[in-house]
Amino acid sequence: MLNETKHSLLATLVKESSREELIWIQGYLAAVIAGSGDIATGETAAPVVSKKITLVYGTETGNAKKLASQLAGIGKKKGVNVKLAGLDQYRVTDLAKEEFLFVVISTQGEGEPPASAKKFYEYIQANQLQLPNLKFGVLALGDSSYPLFCQTGIDVDEKLAQFGAARVVPLQKCDVDYEETALAWFNEVLNTTAATASTGITKPAAEQKTAGKKYYEGRIIASVNLNDRGSKKETYHIEIATDEVVHYEPGDAIGIVPPNRLAVVERIIELTGVDGDTIVETGKVTADTKTILTQHVNVCYLLLPTIKKYAAITEQEIPEIRMDLVDLLRIYPVKNPAQFEEVIKILTPIAPRLYSLASAPAAHGENEVHITVSKNTFVTDDERRYGLCSEFLGDQPVDTAITFYVHKNKAFKLPDAEKDIIMIGPGTGVAPFRSFLAERDAAGATGKNWLFFGEQHFVTDFLYQVEMQKYVETGVLTNLDLAFSRDQQQKIYVQHKMQQKSSELYNWLNNGAALYVCGAKEPMATDVEQTLINIISEQGNKTTAEAEAFLLQLQEEGRYEKDVY
Repeated sequence: MLNETKHSLLATLVKESSREELIWIQGYLAAVIAGSGDIATGETAAPVVSKKITLVYGTETGNAKKLASQLAGIGKKKGVNVKLAGLDQYRVTDLAKEEFLFVVISTQGEGEPPASAKKFYEYIQANQLQLPNLKFGVLALGDSSYPLFCQTGIDVDEKLAQFGAARVVPLQKCDVDYEETALAWFNEVLNTTAATASTGITKPAAEQKTAGKKYYEGRIIASVNLNDRGSKKETYHIEIATDEVVHYEPGDAIGIVPPNRLAVVERIIELTGVDGDTIVETGKVTADTKTILTQHVNVCYLLLPTIKKYAAITEQEIPEIRMDLVDLLRIYPVKNPAQFEEVIKILTPIAPRLYSLASAPAAHGENEVHITVSKNTFVTDDERRYGLCSEFLGDQPVDTAITFYVHKNKAFKLPDAEKDIIMIGPGTGVAPFRSFLAERDAAGATGKNWLFFGEQHFVTDFLYQVEMQKYVETGVLTNLDLAFSRDQQQKIYVQHKMQQKSSELYNWLNNGAALYVCGAKEPMATDVEQTLINIISEQGNKTTAEAEAFLLQLQEEGRYEKDVY
């Protein structure tokens, strides 16, 4: 117990400390208790920091870069010499020269490294290095709803250890809400490197846990096809109501795990001869076979590691080609139902599908969310198929029960109410901008709003047409530029409209406007970014390199944000 004087001092320190400082104090005390000072006598030495640490990041959307920059700033304030570098610029030959290396890296798609880290990732996978003098730690960013959660970070952590490097802090996996966990990890980095520099003591490498998600139970209260008759597309505006407050902000998304189609499940049962009522225990769930195949495991476009495991179980030579489970069973059948029960256990969970929220709490209430869903169609082997979740959502009638969670997107948020914004969102990319406009309208924001929207045809494909025209009439939308690609002989896209308004667009950016892009990554987002570089170069009288640096500066300031897929 503390005496009154010490208790008063501690209470004052806690009250006057910031959240970051409190997290640092927590880590410091942990180090003291572990043996870096004499807590019994109160004689604790100030942490001895290492002369230099290297902090590298691999990022796709900018989250890892933003976080690494924040951590580097914290380290420098505490007297640590932090060398910060992106993995796209990091020289892999420097690995053997490093004393302390800490990696902040995200995972993309199906366990893949971000584009900026691909060269580094492939290098350490393809080579056998000797790094006996390196001390390291990895902070992995990911989304725990996906089967290969933080896989890139896991791979990097394992490889560096295999090369003989010493893991001085445990691998830390971070879910979508990562800030507090990341700060605690970095404070452990600072304390552990200080202890390592002075005593050589390292902590045991036990992987840390992540918190689970909050799931909401809702029901569909409205489902409307936004495309008119004659359109080649089906795009649904879907409203989901709940009995509790949904905690989200404009720019966030929701994750929905769709069930597999009943016809597909029945075909799998037919091909394998398995009894749908047989109870099977997987690593995640224990249930009857039919329920597991319907609600829990992915049977579409299997991952290559899954194909390899299937080949091992069935003892067949199978090429490394991704395919649906039905096709796999048809071409390379299992021997009997018992063998298929083993196959069920290697199938990965159904990955959630993310949909940008098209609603705003201030405008639509806190007990419902809206999404914009385009029914995805494609042709495989001369057969028309549909996206699993988009078909599921598009076909559901009103009152259907829906389970979802909120996926926070801290890198796609509105600026202050007085700031101007430019939004570029063709197709379903308009969804978060409906949210932005509704929020700003409800809040009486004074900043100007400019939307670039595009689709195929004005008559049949102008999503949220009535709402957007109303926003123009009321002045919420200062500018609305539309590009309907198939309404004339020459295709016109949003980037062409941007080029036409290049002078005004550049002036908005120069005057502090924030820029947002949402929609398909390829080719839309790539074409839009190239157009932005051209506009900045032409209107700002800059070289291409200077224009790219200008755009990068906007990104670092949080004034150029993308939500692309």
